[in-house]
Amino acid sequence: MSLFQKMLISVFLFLIVTIVVIFASHQEPSSLVYDAIAKEPRSLLSDTSLPNSRISSESGIFAYTMHDIDGNPLPLNQFKGQVIMIVNTASFCGNTPQYGGLQTLYERYRDQGFTILAFPANDFGKQEPGNDQEIAEFCYTKYALEFPLFSKITVIGENKHPLYQYLTEHTPFKGEIKWNFQKFLIDRSGHVVARYRPGMKPLTQKIIDDIEDALTKA
Repeated sequence: MSLFQKMLISVFLFLIVTIVVIFASHQEPSSLVYDAIAKEPRSLLSDTSLPNSRISSESGIFAYTMHDIDGNPLPLNQFKGQVIMIVNTASFCGNTPQYGGLQTLYERYRDQGFTILAFPANDFGKQEPGNDQEIAEFCYTKYALEFPLFSKITVIGENKHPLYQYLTEHTPFKGEIKWNFQKFLIDRSGHVVARYRPGMKPLTQKIIDDIEDALTKA
């Protein structure tokens, strides 16, 4: 083979390699990303711990397991079938005396299937600065609470607990929590049926009427 023929073959091979490289570099990145996602483990793609997951939205409050004031896991699905009032609380707020009214409601209606779930939060005016032990001592000593009291959480902002993401973003009563002692009423089926402003006292006739109405329904 002559030198000229060898040079022609080399140029031809170089052109082929160049064309292949250019073609590969112009492939759509989306197809590559799709392939990568498709090959991820199924458990990662269906992670229901992600905020605002479909399962959380569809299951309502019963999708969540919270920690009680002693740090023990407490699945909220154990309250299925009851009428529930959820309240974000604080120990050093002008609304703190509402604990007394809440306890009265609980005593009056608990035998009919009513309960209150209290979630201390330090989001407003730094009015719940203590740890869980200090909160429990205050609530049980001063107000002799008997309804479930939970570990302190955050109910607003970037660190908002998923339970409160659901309550404030995925129910008919959307909107950020405004202050301590905002109240949500949930019927026996798990639907949020009312929301009450923080300053509305628990023994207000409107709240009493709504609780009694919810208790009469299956």
